[in-house]
Amino acid sequence: MVCNNTLFQTKAYYNVSLFYFKYMETKLKIALQKSGRLYEDSVKILKECGIEFQNGMNKLLNEAVNFPMQVLFLRDDDIPQYVEDNIADIGIVGENIVYESNKNVELVEKLGFGKCRLSIAVPRNENYTDAHYLAGKRIATTYPFLLQQFLDTNQIKAEIHIISGSVEITPGLGLANAICDLVSSGSTLFSNGLKETEVILNSEAALISNKNLTEEKKLLLKKLLFRIQAVKKAKKSKYILLNAPDDKLDIICNLIPGMKSPTILPLGIPGWSSLHSVVQEDDFWNIIESLKDNGAEGILVTPIEKLVL
Repeated sequence: MVCNNTLFQTKAYYNVSLFYFKYMETKLKIALQKSGRLYEDSVKILKECGIEFQNGMNKLLNEAVNFPMQVLFLRDDDIPQYVEDNIADIGIVGENIVYESNKNVELVEKLGFGKCRLSIAVPRNENYTDAHYLAGKRIATTYPFLLQQFLDTNQIKAEIHIISGSVEITPGLGLANAICDLVSSGSTLFSNGLKETEVILNSEAALISNKNLTEEKKLLLKKLLFRIQAVKKAKKSKYILLNAPDDKLDIICNLIPGMKSPTILPLGIPGWSSLHSVVQEDDFWNIIESLKDNGAEGILVTPIEKLVL
């Protein structure tokens, strides 16, 4: 009898262990930038997707508490390599890093934040006509792969000077004739006496994936992508509520068709109704004057947290 109990306990322990290891294997491992310009927005989009985790100081591996996910915090330059090597299943990183690293990963979704451009810049007093100005020049950059692609495409021979850190100061120090670097507002170029001349790549944060995920992890990625897309759609849309005279409803409905058509509810005042709809924010600003001209009153516009179509 003791032996049977022991055997039962052993089998139960074995089954629980199998369940535990299977659960651990089906966690989706995502790599995020541990510091820098994409860090805050990367963490924010996961939390907007309802995924909760604690990011303690210097803690590089975190467990999500309400989604089967582990979060790894890495240097942004390392993320494509970790995803290619299947140390991380997916990652959030700038397109500029994805293409510069030239790793064998899949770009799954552009995320709409961290927008910038990889550009050529030269001293402001230079008479720049076209890309062939760069022939025979020395160009400083931290993006030699993308720069070389640009030069090859335009059949230009130039010297690439690989540098880390403050690329924009190199022309002023006489180390280079031009630079190839990330540009956001252009203020850094201006303050260093440079002007932007060629855009090599428009970049934003992107979700990348290992190309050989298991079926279980593909399913988890699909669930995560569903949440991300709902958050992105919500940011571009607004919920609008307004009061309108009944004799203008047809015109106003044509102005704000919504996802399918506006919801119309009668008001306590005869001849008036309340309209509820979801509109693109850019569309709303284009039509607000027409709404007012057709008698719309009490127009209320509110943000949407999630939008599922």
